[in-house]
Formats: sequence, C-alpha cells, structure tokens
Amino acid sequence: MKKIMVKSVHDAFEYVMQHYYPAGLEEMVERSDTYVVISIQDSHTGGFGVKFTENQFCKGVLTLYFDDIEREVDGAVLFSDEMAQEIIKFIRTYNNKVDTLLLHCYAGQSRSRAVGAFAFKMLGGDNSAWFEKYSLNHYVYNVLNNCKI
Repeated sequence: MKKIMVKSVHDAFEYVMQHYYPAGLEEMVERSDTYVVISIQDSHTGGFGVKFTENQFCKGVLTLYFDDIEREVDGAVLFSDEMAQEIIKFIRTYNNKVDTLLLHCYAGQSRSRAVGAFAFKMLGGDNSAWFEKYSLNHYVYNVLNNCKI
C-alpha cells in the first residue's frame, strides 16, 4: 500500500464514486488506483446504510461494527481483540496488492484515525504525527498495538 486514507463515511463514498464510469466510457473515470476498504460502522444504529463491495478497483472490504467508546457502555459494542486480529490480517493480506487503504468511520476522526495510525506504524512508518495532529480513539489504537497474532 502506497497510501492510507482516513475519511468520513460521506467522503469515503465520494472517493469510491471517483472510480465509477458509465458503461463503455472508461475514459471518464476520475481515479483508477486499486484500493481496499476498512469500513467501521456504528453498532447501535445497525450501520450507516452504506455497504462497500469489491469491484475492478476495490479488491477487498472489511466491515466492522463497533462504537466510538473507550470503555463498556450499555447498548454499545466495544472494540475487541478479535476485531483487531481481523484488521491486522486484512492489512497483511492486501499490503502489496493494492495502492490504497481506505479507512472510514462516521466522521473519520476517532476510530478510523486510530486504525490509520496503527496501520501506518504496522507498515513501517513513524506515526507520531498522528497523535500530535488528531484526536484518535486511544482504546482502539492500544488494542491493535497490543494484539498478538
């Protein structure tokens, strides 16, 4: 992966639609990079009503349902070790197979930024700027960082 992009659900949808073109009009495509999506959706609402699927540009999708919390809350789902393992396996599977890792949650600020910071580090980058510039979900980041697989 050459790039990690963190977006809101709205901006992630817009990015995906930049890969769309009408039948027979391939020259109209705005973007042609390959990508995979980690779609983080709220459990308490049953998601955002958006489901990403594989196509000629999107080579894989991992959808997880957990809420933007850092401790147990009634009616909400806390990020788990199992979810962390799924994310790590997904990143490893697609690391050298696509151009872009697209991450999104509702606002693109907390959960997806935590996963982005972790992915950046996992792929060999220095992620210290992620902590200086952004307010990410530290619980999600720590679970990922402490995951043993």
